[in-house]
Amino acid sequence: MASTVKRPVSEPRILIVGLGLIGGSLAAALRAAGFGAGKEPSAGFGAAKEGAAGFGAGKEPSAGFGAAQEIVACDPYPGEIARGVEMGLIDGGATELSSVIEGASMVVLAVPVLAMRGVMVELARHLDRAAPDVVITDVGSTKAAIRDCALEAFGRVPPRLVLGHPIAGSEKSGVAAANPELYVNHKVILTPEPDTDPVALARVRAIWEASGAEVLEMAVERHDQVLARTSHLPHLLAFSLVDTLARQDDRLEIFRYAAGGFRDFTRIAGSDPVMWRDIFIANREAVLASLDDFEAGLARLRRAVEGGDGDAMLATFDRASHARHYFESLLNKTSYQAEYQMQQQGKLRYRVSPGGSVTGRIRVPGDKSISHRSIMLGALAEGVTEVKGFLEGEDSLATLQAFREMGVAIEGPHQGRVTIHGVGMHGLKAPSGPLYVGNAGTAMRLFAGLLAGQAFDTELTGDTSLTKRPMGRVADPLRLMGAVIDTAEGGRPPLRIHGGRALKGITYDMPMASAQVKSCLLLAGLYAEGETRVREPAPTRDHTERMLAGFGYEVQRDGDTCWLSGGGRLTAAPIDVPSDISSATFFLVAAAITPGADLVLEHVGINPTRIGVINILRLMGADLRLENEREVGGEPVADLHIRYAPLKGIDIPVEQVPLAIDEFPALFIAAANARGTTRLRGAEELRVKESDRLQAMADGLAAIGVEHRLYPDGIDIVGGGNAEGPNYGGGRIDSLEDHRIAMSFAIAALRAGDEIVIDDCANVATSFPGFIDLARRVGMALEEERAEEGA
Repeated sequence: MASTVKRPVSEPRILIVGLGLIGGSLAAALRAAGFGAGKEPSAGFGAAKEGAAGFGAGKEPSAGFGAAQEIVACDPYPGEIARGVEMGLIDGGATELSSVIEGASMVVLAVPVLAMRGVMVELARHLDRAAPDVVITDVGSTKAAIRDCALEAFGRVPPRLVLGHPIAGSEKSGVAAANPELYVNHKVILTPEPDTDPVALARVRAIWEASGAEVLEMAVERHDQVLARTSHLPHLLAFSLVDTLARQDDRLEIFRYAAGGFRDFTRIAGSDPVMWRDIFIANREAVLASLDDFEAGLARLRRAVEGGDGDAMLATFDRASHARHYFESLLNKTSYQAEYQMQQQGKLRYRVSPGGSVTGRIRVPGDKSISHRSIMLGALAEGVTEVKGFLEGEDSLATLQAFREMGVAIEGPHQGRVTIHGVGMHGLKAPSGPLYVGNAGTAMRLFAGLLAGQAFDTELTGDTSLTKRPMGRVADPLRLMGAVIDTAEGGRPPLRIHGGRALKGITYDMPMASAQVKSCLLLAGLYAEGETRVREPAPTRDHTERMLAGFGYEVQRDGDTCWLSGGGRLTAAPIDVPSDISSATFFLVAAAITPGADLVLEHVGINPTRIGVINILRLMGADLRLENEREVGGEPVADLHIRYAPLKGIDIPVEQVPLAIDEFPALFIAAANARGTTRLRGAEELRVKESDRLQAMADGLAAIGVEHRLYPDGIDIVGGGNAEGPNYGGGRIDSLEDHRIAMSFAIAALRAGDEIVIDDCANVATSFPGFIDLARRVGMALEEERAEEGA
């Protein structure tokens, strides 16, 4: 869990034990933040020179201590203390803990891990001289070993002991290398115990937040495992590689011609050897476990090189390459899966000026539904699948990365092109951890069916928005097929799918029209004994059936029921992903409501199960034509040409509702600009999307002054109907992190009387990368800005 609210640092006296780089940089950061600003150094300390008697053993602190906001230090080297005073980092110090403990309100232990036991024992001996509410914390990179030291020294883990670890450092050492910005935008992990005093925890948070750090919490054991893999193991490998090369006869030639990559990889081998010896000893078990994993991976790669197994090498290299890009995005706080592994994504706000035009010729990104399925079926096929037009949005990238983690070699994406080296129906391998699918409800529900038929256990997780969405609608029928699936409370993610279960085909009448549920059961049916039949109460998108047929797997349909038999195989086939009609919808509506608009959207998928938005806009009077109709890879596509024409309110036909379920947020904006009332019923499905879209849109319409009435399964919207000028005012919209809500109110600004500001827009990248650029290209005045937490 990450901290977001800064608390004031009100400690009267901070004692740093160990005034090296880490402790000195903390003091420097606190000074830079104004801690103790304006205080004159205490008598006897401020003018001290290196080696002065004032820092010797047994010296009592001067009378000046005890005044508000001091930083003092204890270090075995008098010269370090003298340097710290000269640099203005500390007010004084001593080489003996007993000389500086008096009145300390917070003690920061910044000593080597193997020195921690002795320091804690000494601290316990003199702790009664500290402030009554003294808080103790540390900076060690192994927490279980330090917790053991506390148990030995204090007999228990004191409630006001908060173990911590700043993830920052340098190859330099000593207080002279202290850097007030060392912790800025770096993480500090705190590992509180169940009975840790929450006030003590808050006080430790405060000093690190004042230093510019992002504060997270983690269990001790989890911390040691994570750090063994991400920090300790890389240091071990760097030391080993440099040592191996340095012991060879031609080492001078090797080092002379080593390129920048060698330098960058081995930079950490210049770190303090004694410190790292101590860390490897203290965190021995976790380091050995991570070393075992590395050696196993290295052995696999060696076998691939020896055997000339190009696919195996490519799978490893491609996973590593994309994992490295992912790691970079986390460091830079960019969007790609940025919420995963505790990283909070920055808040993004849209500010859209009223008015604008909509003209030109554009192509929106590839269809997300088809992009998801192309990766899934391509991975399970035999042979190599070439995909064009792949949507490079976060949801689709999450699906792609998940299959990489299950051992599938995937090249790309590069300019919408992806090459998938299929492993066959039973070739997937168990991932090393949970599969993260970001904000992709489609991916999670389809994955549930696909993974129910595998021999291994898997866990599916997603971002904060996805974890609120119901998954019982797929888990329940999968259980009827014999799958064993655990969900969180309320049938919500994460999903834990137990592999190795024999599935049996079922006949399932879907209680609601849902392409995701249908596709999930058909994918599970690939692995089931007998036939899997799904009856839908209303037509839903049929991308899964079409693509299965394209991969040579027979799917049959009779009326409202489709079915397939398990035990077949998929054969690789090329896929050309059409532009997403859901993404095109925002620009269709933008043109439909804007006087003078004339827009062409190229190569848009017009699957009969997806064209509800076209049908509804035409019923409302939109001047919308399909041009250059054709079929690509089994999917019908066309160029959509739309010009402005006055819209009228309608009663939306109930049979069109499932064909436009994702497009209704944008259609509500069309209704707000139509003459008369538009009525929608039978759309309760909108309440369980990324947000309750009926409520979210109603709230947004209210914010800009659009008359409406909300119902459990729909809404009535009274349009402004003006041929010129605004149809409503401006306002501030909470998108609830729902990309479709955000984009819908962005286009609403075209007919607004004032600015529309939309909060929480970062998730637009999950489904529509490039939305802002396209909006500006056609003539909208849209700006994005970073928003402070709580602003």
